[in-house]
Amino acid sequence: MDFKGVSFSIASDAAWAPGVETREAWNAWAQGDCAIAAGAEPPVRAMPAMLRRRVGFLGKMALEVAYQCLDGRSNIPAVFCSRHGEVSRSVDLLSDLARGEPLSPTSFGLSVHNAAGGMFSIARGDRASNIALSAGHGTIEHAVIEACGLLADGESSVLLVAYDCPLPAIYAGYQDSDEQPYAWAWLMQAPDRDVVSLGWSAAAEERASVDYRLPSGLEILRFHLRQDRKMDRVNGKLAWHWARDA
Repeated sequence: MDFKGVSFSIASDAAWAPGVETREAWNAWAQGDCAIAAGAEPPVRAMPAMLRRRVGFLGKMALEVAYQCLDGRSNIPAVFCSRHGEVSRSVDLLSDLARGEPLSPTSFGLSVHNAAGGMFSIARGDRASNIALSAGHGTIEHAVIEACGLLADGESSVLLVAYDCPLPAIYAGYQDSDEQPYAWAWLMQAPDRDVVSLGWSAAAEERASVDYRLPSGLEILRFHLRQDRKMDRVNGKLAWHWARDA
């Protein structure tokens, strides 16, 4: 890894969204142009029922793909990244405060940004480190850089989990992309075969106002599923450059 960019390989992957739950369905989604709507919750059967009942829809999506991607592996550090996190829980808690009602300790504990990662480690009894990260439109890219930093420090693999949901209605006016519920995970390793690279540079001024319809997490997932060779994304004054070895 150097200051020009990072490179890695993906040993395994998983994705889940309402109505798009199989690899075949995701491949069809990547080739099409259909929006993902809210629907049934992921089963998360690998998690003990007592813990699973405490987790909300967003957390269940994250946990479902994390379990699928690791497939029983343990002692692997993880980077959980979400632009909005459990914002719906936070809105509910703030509404309770405004009404003078007592707060639920469980809801408060599960509203923090590292809730999904914490529940994942507790349920599995896994003491590997996990990191929670949010960085606006560049959330996924910063999470990839963080994961590659762990690989450069000697970790043999790192789990990356990306997940998000539409904003609650009270924040609808601030929504700047076509937000949809989704979660996906990559088990990242040092560059080996089918290498993915991420670089960055200052964005040209005329490109700085590019508006992407898809949220960044789904745009990057589509790049991965379609095996595209290149993709550029603009995040304010920064341009992200994704590439895959031919």
